[in-house]
Amino acid sequence: MYKLVIRPVLFLFSPEFIHHFTFRVLSVAGKIPGVLTLLRLFHEVESKSLERNLFGITFMNPVGLAAGFDKDAKLIDELAAFGFGFIEIGTLTPKPQPGNDKPRLFRLPKDQAVINRMGFNNQGVEIAVERLRSRKSTVIVGGNIGKNKVTPNEEAFEDYNKCFEALYPYVDYFVVNVSSPNTPNLRALQEKEPLKKLLSEVKALSLVKRKPKPILLKIAPDLNESQLHDVVEILLETKTDGVIATNTTISRQGLTTSSGEISAIGNGGLSGKPLTDRSTEVISFLRAKLGPTYPIIGVGGIMSAQDAIDKLNAGADLVQIYTGFIYEGPGLIKSINKAVIDKSSNN
Repeated sequence: MYKLVIRPVLFLFSPEFIHHFTFRVLSVAGKIPGVLTLLRLFHEVESKSLERNLFGITFMNPVGLAAGFDKDAKLIDELAAFGFGFIEIGTLTPKPQPGNDKPRLFRLPKDQAVINRMGFNNQGVEIAVERLRSRKSTVIVGGNIGKNKVTPNEEAFEDYNKCFEALYPYVDYFVVNVSSPNTPNLRALQEKEPLKKLLSEVKALSLVKRKPKPILLKIAPDLNESQLHDVVEILLETKTDGVIATNTTISRQGLTTSSGEISAIGNGGLSGKPLTDRSTEVISFLRAKLGPTYPIIGVGGIMSAQDAIDKLNAGADLVQIYTGFIYEGPGLIKSINKAVIDKSSNN
């Protein structure tokens, strides 16, 4: 139904327009009595074999929604009804910011991919907090936090600090985002010493709380082997609670879309099917170096249930989808969860 009827209509319009239009539709539909119950009936899959316990949190299933889709926590209750085991909001910054100039979101249908250069557009952490206060769903929520564009890297911790303190009562875990390619100089924070300092400081914020909350790092797929070794060393040294692999890529290798069209689109992070293999490679590398129990969330190019199973087999404990949700629709969540149940029963 989605791929045959709904997606062709949605793809007639610009991606960012459709994103906001869909949000408005879901927001209105969610207020109609019985709609969310009906959505849960069609999409939720319940099984003890789906449960995952990670850094002290019980996830009802291993399929999450990646950051970037619901940046401002507008649709937590509505999106939870599609059967997600967890939802990651953000990236949020202390102050509202409009992001980069439009157009900044592009579909590559031939490659089942998306290029975005949104630039951490969000309404600011305080607006998200107001929405989180009123949510009804008990779904696990992660807070993906970053710095404002105008904040120098030397002062980045202050922005992460402000986001952490504001979100702390309302989210279950935090993600330090230093890997988006769409904020100038942000990826420089992935260098060894700046990253070690930042993670140590954010981790310290959690440790002084009565109930510390997990701190995770989200990394880029474009790191070379030496940089990945540095990341592993830093994760262990700073006692960071987990890692998310991976963010979008700046690579354009292997695309079917014409080079002229790609050149016309310009800069931005590429997500979707072209990222599938690389993100799985990074997960496998991290699992080998971090050991069997270190928490890893796999994301990048999950376009089918088999892609998710491949990520789990490579060493991911949980998975997240975004571009696959756009191309395959909400049925992808259910199909992944069913595949996980089948995998468990065959082991």
